Amino acid sequence: MSEEKEESLARAIRVGREIRRWRLERGLTLAQVVERCGLNIGYLSQIENDKAVPSLEALASIAAALDVPPAWLLIESSSSPRVILEADRPRTTMPNGGELSEVDAGTSRDVCILEAVVPAGGATGVHAHAGDEHHVVLTGTWRLTQGEHVVVLGPGDYLAWDPTVPHDVENIGEEPGRLLVIYPRHAARQAPRPGEGLG
Repeated sequence: MSEEKEESLARAIRVGREIRRWRLERGLTLAQVVERCGLNIGYLSQIENDKAVPSLEALASIAAALDVPPAWLLIESSSSPRVILEADRPRTTMPNGGELSEVDAGTSRDVCILEAVVPAGGATGVHAHAGDEHHVVLTGTWRLTQGEHVVVLGPGDYLAWDPTVPHDVENIGEEPGRLLVIYPRHAARQAPRPGEGLG
């Protein structure tokens, strides 16, 4: 392998940071890891400093010494968590006087998480759309209707349904209610029509 290809591979496979992180997390010294995995301490130090790329066999030995799956050493954990402050959520005012906010602000790759705040008596109106849909009641009393199925839920209760079947969600409590709605990001959802508001 040419020196240029080796350098390119070394840049692409940087496991040193993760090995060091897990070693420190486990409270181990380089010497203790070497004792467990049978590698040379200088070689392990080079790997931790991304100056050497371990073979698969060496990576598996290091992972066993650290008591982690080898794949964990290949995962870059230095990317920052996505944080959306409540005040920074995108918001939509619903026709029923409620408010819909996108909890994840569109940062999630696989799900959309909405929080609906709906006044007493507010409802979506009967509608249908694609994708699985999950509801978690945060506050209030809610009636969820789908076909002949009617369920009344309170704080902490959960419901999942196939939203291709026409359904309606209504806050039947005397106070504004809060509901978390989760569905696949790839599911096609249209903006609520007049009289509609959420899931």
